[in-house]
Amino acid sequence: MATKLYVGNLSFETTEGDLLRMFEEVGQVTSCTLIMDKGTNKSRGFGFVEMSTQEEANKAIAEFNGKSVDGRPLTVNEARPREDRPRGGRGGGFRR
Repeated sequence: MATKLYVGNLSFETTEGDLLRMFEEVGQVTSCTLIMDKGTNKSRGFGFVEMSTQEEANKAIAEFNGKSVDGRPLTVNEARPREDRPRGGRGGGFRR
């Protein structure tokens, strides 16, 4: 079963391809997503990598968590499920 990993503290210059190549060194990557800012279309400095097995995910965490890449120590851990957040919209501002 595939295991999704959170990869944080990435350089803003890191591309999705860079992330994919890095994690392919330790195992089979089933998906790789770099999170981009919708307004600027630039990296937000984190992404998600899905490894094909739990063993490969554990190996990736051991290999990359704390490793300096482009002068920044990476944070790599198992991704937590996304929490449901209320949608924006009506907000709490005062309106006349």
